[in-house]
Amino acid sequence: MSLFPLSKVHCVRSVAAADYFLANRFRAWFSQNVIGIIPLDRTGGTDTDLLFETCRLALDQNDILILFPEGSRGDPEQMGRVRKGICHLLKGREQTNVTPVVMHGLGRALPRGEALFVPFNCDVVIGEPMHIQGKSSQFVKQLTETYNELSTHCLTRHANEQ
Repeated sequence: MSLFPLSKVHCVRSVAAADYFLANRFRAWFSQNVIGIIPLDRTGGTDTDLLFETCRLALDQNDILILFPEGSRGDPEQMGRVRKGICHLLKGREQTNVTPVVMHGLGRALPRGEALFVPFNCDVVIGEPMHIQGKSSQFVKQLTETYNELSTHCLTRHANEQ
């Protein structure tokens, strides 16, 4: 969210895992009322149209959505498989910009299970806006290739390889 100008922060909405962010009353209140997340049910039992209804309403209001196309935090500093959810969300909205962003180093700066940040450098590499074209499998492949290319610009990645 810090990548956006202060004048746009009220429009930025993170799409986040309901099972984690709504797990207790305090976290649920903070996540929904302070951060403004859109909770997403990851259990797989929900119809995709219903699953993304709140996200589509937010897009209709010109909100900016932050999505994690891997669907989960995964292993630190390892990119997981990109899922097709973004294609389901943007079905019929092919002109909506998708801006790929690669973040690296966050596994060390905020280790899983920890509540406090640890002072490590992190990279944020922002790609060019894209549009969904063709089949979802083609877009997922294109997005994966874009993430792989953007990750080559991460200084913390290269520092760990030396």
